[in-house]
Order: sequence, then structure tokens, then C-alpha cells
Amino acid sequence: MLITAMTVPGAYRIEPEPITDTRGRFFESVRAGALLAATGRHFEVRQVNYSVSRRNTLRGIHGTTVPPGQAKFITCVRGRALDIVVDIRAGSPTFGHYDVTYQSPETGTAVYLPDGFGHAFLALTDDTCMCYLCSTEYVPGTMIELDALDPDLALPWDLAEPPIRSVKDAAAPTLAQAAEAGLLPTYQQCPTRPLSLPDTHVVGESS
Repeated sequence: MLITAMTVPGAYRIEPEPITDTRGRFFESVRAGALLAATGRHFEVRQVNYSVSRRNTLRGIHGTTVPPGQAKFITCVRGRALDIVVDIRAGSPTFGHYDVTYQSPETGTAVYLPDGFGHAFLALTDDTCMCYLCSTEYVPGTMIELDALDPDLALPWDLAEPPIRSVKDAAAPTLAQAAEAGLLPTYQQCPTRPLSLPDTHVVGESS
């Protein structure tokens, strides 16, 4: 697999390298040692979530307060999704910056988000299923919801029609409003990985 730093420091894109034969394909989605080598962070899975969405469903922007924090490893296991990661760390040099990843089962591309990042995606097909590996269990009252249509963020959803959103997501504050209300984790609470680690890490193949 190829693990590459995103343009928002601390988040990573993971691109598997499939092995194909007459049976089909095999690829590694995540390996703890490889993720540690690339990110400088241990990732222990404590909860696994799935969401299933109709086409044009927009979920997010979602994050978690720190503490407790919650790192996530996110993949699309059915359908297709336009996935966006946003730096929501108050005081971060890249506060409000984002990076875009197109996800599908065919590519197997995943994203890794440590504490201090928001996540949102747009389902591009019906029955789009996203898998979330989470480093902590869900704690009521710790979720952060932000407006994915925040005009200041201007995320590139390229919508042809109004998206399907939950009532909570549609009523969520903008990033600036959340920062002013003190709802966001800070850059000091969520430092980036050690600068001595490489930006790209390649793992050997398995079968």
C-alpha cells in the first residue's frame, strides 16, 4: 500500500496495490505497523461503524471533541463517494484547509484522520456504504457537527441539486461560528506527527 500525506498536515491517503489473478483481486486495506511508520501514531480499533446512503446524500462535517478524540480510518466498501477532510483545529496554520478523495471499492483508497479533523462525504450512487474504523468508542455529547455547505469553506461538492441531509447537519454552525463558540479542538491539543517521519511509506505485497 502507498500511504501519502494529504495537503492538510496530519491526515493521510492510503492507496492499496491489488494483486490480481484468475480468482479476482487481493489487497491490504490497513496494516498497523505501516500506518505507525507513516504517521507516527498508534491506531487501535475500538469501534467499527457503517453508513449506507442514497445518492446525493451529504453527511458531515463531523468531528470529535478532545478529549476524548477519535481517529478514523475510512473506506468506501460499496458505491462511490466524494470524501473531504477538513482541518478544524483552532489555531492551526492550515485551519479550514481541506483535501478531496474519491473513494470506491474498485480503488480501495482510504483516508486516515487523527484527532482534530472533520470529515464529510457526498454519496455519488445509491446504496453507498462507508466503513469507519474508530480508535475510541462513541461517547454521547462529544460529536462536533459543522455545516458542509459553509460558504467560507466553499467545499467542492459540485452539486446539481440540493443534497439530502439530516436535520442536525443542516442546522450545524459554520466553522467560524463553532470556533467563536469554543466548540473546536485546538492545534495544541492535536499536534501533527513528528516531522522526522517520511511523508510516504510503501508496504510490500501479500497474497
